[in-house]
Amino acid sequence: MSTLENAASVLRLFSPDRQELTVTDAARALGMPKSSVSRLLKAMRDAGFLTSVAAAPRYRVGNLLFEIAQMHRQNSDLMQLADAELGAICRETRHTGYISILDGADVLVLRMLPGRDALRVVTPLGSRAAAFATANGRALLARLGDDKVRALHPKRLRPPSPNAPRAMTDLLARLAQLRRVGWCEAIDEAIPGVHSVAVAVEDAANAETLAFCLSFPDSHGSEIELRRMVRMLTGAARRIADRVGDRYWQSLPRDLAA
Repeated sequence: MSTLENAASVLRLFSPDRQELTVTDAARALGMPKSSVSRLLKAMRDAGFLTSVAAAPRYRVGNLLFEIAQMHRQNSDLMQLADAELGAICRETRHTGYISILDGADVLVLRMLPGRDALRVVTPLGSRAAAFATANGRALLARLGDDKVRALHPKRLRPPSPNAPRAMTDLLARLAQLRRVGWCEAIDEAIPGVHSVAVAVEDAANAETLAFCLSFPDSHGSEIELRRMVRMLTGAARRIADRVGDRYWQSLPRDLAA
C-alpha cells in the first residue's frame, strides 16, 4: 500500500466508539509493524491530519480535516441547501440533524446540527459507521444499484444490533422499499436507543449525493410525530430536488413520499 492509502486507512479507524488511537491500536488494526505505524502517525500529525492528545502518544483527528469539511460546505450548493432545510426542521422539531455522504461501505458525517432535546449519544463531525446499519447510510445506498451494493459488501454483513439488516437479502429488500417511498428509518441499530429518519438528494451535474436525517431518542418516536417528520424531510428533499434537478424526487409520486 502507498503512504496515502495507509493514511486513509488510519483515518477510517476513527469512529464514535474510537475517537483516539495509539500506535498499538493502529498497528493491530492495520496489520502493520509498530515502527512503521509510529512514523506514519507522526507524519500525519505533522501534516495536520492528526493531533496529539496531551503528552501521551495518542492521536485524534486533526483540524485540517475540519477545515476541508468547512470548505466543502462553502463550495457545495447541495450542502448549503441541505444545511438550510435541515436546520429549519431541527429548530421546529428540536431534534438533532446529521448530513452525511457515502465513503465506500461507510457513511461519513459532514455536518451535525444539535437539537434542543439532547441525545444521550451524539455522533460527532467526521464520524463514520457501516452505512447498511444507519438511516443516512441506507438512504445513500439506495441511490446505487443492487450490484454496486453487493460489491461494497463482499463479506457477510456484521450487524451491530438485532434491528440492523442481518444479511444481504434483508438489506436489498429494505433498499427496494426505500426507493419506493423516498425515506427510511433506523431504530436502535448503529447507536443504541436512537431512532433516525433520513432522505437522500443528488446533484447529478456535480456528481454529488448526500443524505440528511433527524435523530431522537427512540422513546420519543410516536407514530404521529414520525409521520410529521417524514413529511418535513421529504418536503425538504423535494424542494432541493427542484433546485438541483434530482430526477428521483421529481418522478416519485407525492402521496407515496408523505
